[in-house]
Amino acid sequence: MDLVGACRAFVSVSERGSFTVGAAAARMSQSVASRRVAALEERFGEQLFERTSRRAVLTPFGREMLPVARQLVQAADVLLHEAEAAKRKPWRLAVPGICSTAGLARLVAEARGHGITLDLRVAAPAQRLELIHAQQVRAALLAVPADEATWSVPLGLAGVQDPGVRRVYLETLRVGRAAPGPARRIWIQPEDDVPHIRDPLTRLRDAVGLRPAQLVAATDLTAAAAEVLCTRDLLLCSPAQAAELALKWRPIGEITLGRGFALAAAADGNPQPIEGRLGGAIARCLGADTRADTEEGTKA
Repeated sequence: MDLVGACRAFVSVSERGSFTVGAAAARMSQSVASRRVAALEERFGEQLFERTSRRAVLTPFGREMLPVARQLVQAADVLLHEAEAAKRKPWRLAVPGICSTAGLARLVAEARGHGITLDLRVAAPAQRLELIHAQQVRAALLAVPADEATWSVPLGLAGVQDPGVRRVYLETLRVGRAAPGPARRIWIQPEDDVPHIRDPLTRLRDAVGLRPAQLVAATDLTAAAAEVLCTRDLLLCSPAQAAELALKWRPIGEITLGRGFALAAAADGNPQPIEGRLGGAIARCLGADTRADTEEGTKA
């Protein structure tokens, strides 16, 4: 038995003294209201109304039950209202700055199709972690090592000139004493200035004999991209970023690097509503790679 529905019919009929009028006020047919009240009476083992041809009059037992039934209906209405409000409450989500405006817009639009309102906060890796800890966002896409990642984005080196090879080896950037011009640099953007990306690249730099100044952590992506566009420097980036900047992208020859992302919720929150419904949209927004994409980027 639908206890709330039965109590709603009982309360509405008792307030109006008529099954016809009470059923209409409760937005149900008279037959449905009659069945629900009858089921409630059967459950209680007592009559709630004395039925006449014109009116429905409460019995003494009905008058005793009416206040509690009214409380139950009101509590159910509050619960339904709170549930709707919770569904409409925006999910404040911290996202990396590597996502394009178009990608973020598509993510927000797809979320709306799933009944989720996203309120995005663009932030660097360390800031996203701080936002989670401070509970200033409900969830965040955190930068994590590959073995902890839900979404992975391949990284390589991109420059203005086509290198003419399928992979770029860092050892080819080593500068001899008599070499003309400045040493070519590799720019690391803020999103990749994290230990699981920066440290392996630094160790490789030292192992192949590059100068310390040939690996530079940029303050922002715009500054790094500008340096690459007007020099022979290279940008550590994803295939999607390289395409956006009209740069030629290749994977690194000596090591495989990638951005890893995992969705984390603040406090005891549950990120599953976002991850389960929007996993594909998040992957597209991040530029998370498929095998076909990797092969295409390598051939580009």
